Amino acid sequence: MKLMRPGVLALPLSPRPQNLPPVLLLEHSRKLLVKYPFAERKNENAQPSDSAMTTSEIDEDEQFYRDTESIAFPKLDDQQLAMLEQLGTRRVVRRGELVSKAGQRNVGLTAVLRGELEVFESRDGREQILATPGPRDFLGDVAQLMGTAALASSRGKAEESEILQIPADRLRQALAELPGVGEPIVRAFIMRRQRLMRDREFAGLRILTPADSRDGRLLDDFLDKNNVPHRLIDFRSEAGRALADRLHLASHDLPALITANGMPLRHPSLREVAHVAGLLKPLTSNEDEEVTCDLAIVGAGPAGLAAAVYAASEGLQTVVLEGYAPGGQAGSSSLIENFFGFPTGISGGELAFRAQLQAYRFGAKFSTPAQALSLALNEGEPRAMLTVEGCHSVLQAKCLIIATGVDYHRLEAEGREDFECAGLYYAATAREGGLCSGSTVVVVGGGNSAGQAAMFLSSCAKKVLLVVRGDGLGKTMSTYLSRRVETKENIEILTNTEIRRMIGGKFLEAVELENTGTHERQRVQTPAVFSMIGAKPRTSWLPPEIELDEKGFIKTGASVANLPVWKAMDRSPGPLETSWPGVFAAGDVRSGSVKRCAAAVGEGGIAVEGVHEVLRTYY
Repeated sequence: MKLMRPGVLALPLSPRPQNLPPVLLLEHSRKLLVKYPFAERKNENAQPSDSAMTTSEIDEDEQFYRDTESIAFPKLDDQQLAMLEQLGTRRVVRRGELVSKAGQRNVGLTAVLRGELEVFESRDGREQILATPGPRDFLGDVAQLMGTAALASSRGKAEESEILQIPADRLRQALAELPGVGEPIVRAFIMRRQRLMRDREFAGLRILTPADSRDGRLLDDFLDKNNVPHRLIDFRSEAGRALADRLHLASHDLPALITANGMPLRHPSLREVAHVAGLLKPLTSNEDEEVTCDLAIVGAGPAGLAAAVYAASEGLQTVVLEGYAPGGQAGSSSLIENFFGFPTGISGGELAFRAQLQAYRFGAKFSTPAQALSLALNEGEPRAMLTVEGCHSVLQAKCLIIATGVDYHRLEAEGREDFECAGLYYAATAREGGLCSGSTVVVVGGGNSAGQAAMFLSSCAKKVLLVVRGDGLGKTMSTYLSRRVETKENIEILTNTEIRRMIGGKFLEAVELENTGTHERQRVQTPAVFSMIGAKPRTSWLPPEIELDEKGFIKTGASVANLPVWKAMDRSPGPLETSWPGVFAAGDVRSGSVKRCAAAVGEGGIAVEGVHEVLRTYY
């Protein structure tokens, strides 16, 4: 495949010229690197002179594209093509004839048999050719696997080309059931998205917003945490003003989402943004009042994602509802270093993304944002009936796994409400880290999440103040992590301390800290506070039939075995089964659970085994 842009797809890279000035060196690199899919968010306002792309980063990018080219762009052999042909149909394409269009959902796999296609991105009336796939090449990235909106368009380039098209549902079947085909294609899809996310030029969706807009930041955060390539453009910049003039957008129209076809959505809701990105999928394609499935999973944190992988891979018709983005609290962690199988650690977002792709591969269905509003229970099948935000149909499930997780407790500090998403954050990822580079930041909490956040932020912030209500870290943080925090030179630990007041205008400017032992107060100038304290279970939507403990966590197993509903049964509840037979709880939302990522993953698998026992899948 010939790659016309760095990042997506790439031609072999020629040696970098020596002794070029930084601006020309940057331009040379951009011409060489190719383009398609996993990059950091890009700011369209950046100029080469103030770009964060240094010479060392150019070298690193060049090496990355070289090292990953064979994974991202494998050729299909005769055997693979023969297996795929059983699932698809051949089609002859003329020059200029569209094969797929940016923004199109549920695009299947297209393999080139003869001739040549071209993949292109349209932006503001101009086209950028991304790649020209030829015989044995195939098009796409993880959007094909997830059924989300295609990132680019494709059309015939040769006078006549012949292609093989596999529909999306048959593609997922092939990826799950044909290892010889599935493994290289899935690896290629993932790597292409990683290359695209690294590409600083690819536009994707665009958010036009004033830099100080909370609504604009929320849209940015939502797309970022759902791994949708996009660009954030400051309305007050030269590029932002030009784009606004071209699309006839005024300040009162912002934030606006610029879609793949160049049309703006003014003040879009998260649901509208999710619809454009293809994240929000209808549970039914018709006007049915009821939708049925074997298993419904509410929540896509580690427990919910693990349950989705196991259930879908074992043949259960599985639907996952997620209210914001996959990953749960683990998704807010920049680096999880003590997760089994990752000796150098893995970010919570990357772990969640890979787990979600795995579940998609086995046929699980996801809808985001899809908030479960209420739950009605039935003694027979279906045992659970869910009403879902924005859905006219009732989701009826034979079994239900509740994996909604927990929220961090809110700080009891004066002025806190004024700075939600404007200086007060509940995650510490690359996105949040970029908002406070070179500043003093405050992390609140004494557990592993707070320790991981402090370590991550110490690499970009001038100083990190770790505010701990207790008298140390030994009882609440893993030993390896507490030692790192205590020896990191730009992390200062303030024990027996709490935030009393938050101060600023549109954004946070300072906090007032109090030592609870001496009652001395001090004011600290900071643009960001990262709050990671306590845990409040997300159980307020559940009916009274689901028993909760005194803190609101869901009771399961032996703690509900003596209830009348179970006394009347001819079996005892499973270890993760709730006070209602066939309804399970897994992960942090469950009473008595171990608040660790790996433990949540294990509980997701155990819950699915309980589902099989209820449905008598193996009997």
